[in-house]
Amino acid sequence: MENLVNENGEHEHHDQSSAEYLDSTFSWRGRRVFLTGHTGFKGGWMALWLAKLGANVRGYALEPCTEPNLFTVARVGSVIEDIRGDIRDAVKLEAAMRDFAPDVVFHLAAQPLVHYSYEDPIGTFETNVIGTARVLDSVRRTPSVHAVVSVTTDKCYENKEWIWPYRETDPLGGYDPYSSSKACAEIVSAAYRQSYFPVDQLGKQHGHQVAVATARAGNVIGGGDWSPGRLLPDLVRGFISGKPVLIRRPHSIRPWQHVLEPIHGYIRLAERLLTGDPRYATAYNFGPIEDDARPVSWIAERMTGFWGNGASWVWDEAPSPHEAGYLKLDASRARAELGWTPLLRLDAALDLLVQWYRAWQSRTDMHHFTLEQIGIYRSLLAGPSSRSEDKVRSQ
Repeated sequence: MENLVNENGEHEHHDQSSAEYLDSTFSWRGRRVFLTGHTGFKGGWMALWLAKLGANVRGYALEPCTEPNLFTVARVGSVIEDIRGDIRDAVKLEAAMRDFAPDVVFHLAAQPLVHYSYEDPIGTFETNVIGTARVLDSVRRTPSVHAVVSVTTDKCYENKEWIWPYRETDPLGGYDPYSSSKACAEIVSAAYRQSYFPVDQLGKQHGHQVAVATARAGNVIGGGDWSPGRLLPDLVRGFISGKPVLIRRPHSIRPWQHVLEPIHGYIRLAERLLTGDPRYATAYNFGPIEDDARPVSWIAERMTGFWGNGASWVWDEAPSPHEAGYLKLDASRARAELGWTPLLRLDAALDLLVQWYRAWQSRTDMHHFTLEQIGIYRSLLAGPSSRSEDKVRSQ
C-alpha cells in the first residue's frame, strides 16, 4: 500500500483503528449544518459527505461559476437544501441562517482564483473579506450556532519563498489580491472570535457558546473541478481536446492533496469544536506530507502518464501575474490536536482524479460515483486492508 502514509510521512500498511481518526461517539445524524459555497468544487464534495453522514445541510451560495460543474454533474442539490444567495447580502444571508437554526456553520464561499483576483481585486476583497465578516456577523445573531469552521487557504501566509513549511503562528500576508484577501479573512475571523466569541468565555455561565476556528488547506485536487487557470482542470481540458496543455511556472512547488483530505480535517475540526473545549478555537493547517509538495512539472508529467492517449504539455513562457514559487504547510497541530493525518499519497490522489473524469466522460452516474470515492476514503479512515488501496487503482 505504497500510496498510504502514516503520521510521520512513512510508507506503511495502514492498520490503525478508526478511533485514531474518527470520534466513534459522535454522530452527524440530524445535525443542522449551514454550508456556504456548496455550489463550488470543494463545497460540493463537502455537502455530499455531510449528507452521507446523515447531517441536515442547508447550502447557501451563488450559481455555479463554470459549466460543467460538480454541483450539477454530481446532483449535489438532490441531498441537501439549496439556497442561492450572495454572502455579501447581509439581509438574505442572516435570514437564511437564522431561519435554519444550524448547530454548525462551514464557511467555504469565496472568490478562489489567484489569476481572477488580478482582474477583479475589489470584488475579490468584497467577497473574501466583507463576505466572511457578513457570515460571522450572521452567526453572532443566530443563537443556535455552536461551531464555526471558516476556510481560508495556504496562501494566507507572508510567503518568504523559503524551504520551510509554514506554521499557524507564522505572519500572515499575501502578494496578490487573492492571497491578501484570505489573510484579511483570517484577521476578520480572529477579530470576531476575540470580540464576540472569546475563547476564555466559551461555555461559561455568562459567556457564550460559539467556538470559531479557521482552516488553511493546500492546493486541493479531485474530480469535478473545472475552474479556469487551475493546473489540474487545465490539464484535463487539454487532454480531452487532444491538444498540448500550456503550463505556466512548471518549477513552482505546491502542497497538493486530494479534496477529501482537508474536508475530513474540516469535519474533524467541527466535531472537536462541538465538544466545547476552547483549545480547538484557533487556526489549523491541513496539508500533505512534505514529499507530496511537488513542482507543477512533476504533476503535469504524472498526469500525462495516468491519462495516456498521447496527452502532453508544453511550458507557457508568456509573462503572467505573480504567483508564489515555493509553498509548503506544516500540519503538525492538526495531527497532534485533531488526530488528522493525510491518508492518500499524491499518486493515489491523481489516480482518483483521473478515474473521476474518465467516468464522467463515459456518462457514468456521477452522483453515485462521487459517493463511491467518498466511501473509499472513509474506508481508509476505518483502517483499510490492502484491498482498499486496490479500490483506488481499479475502481
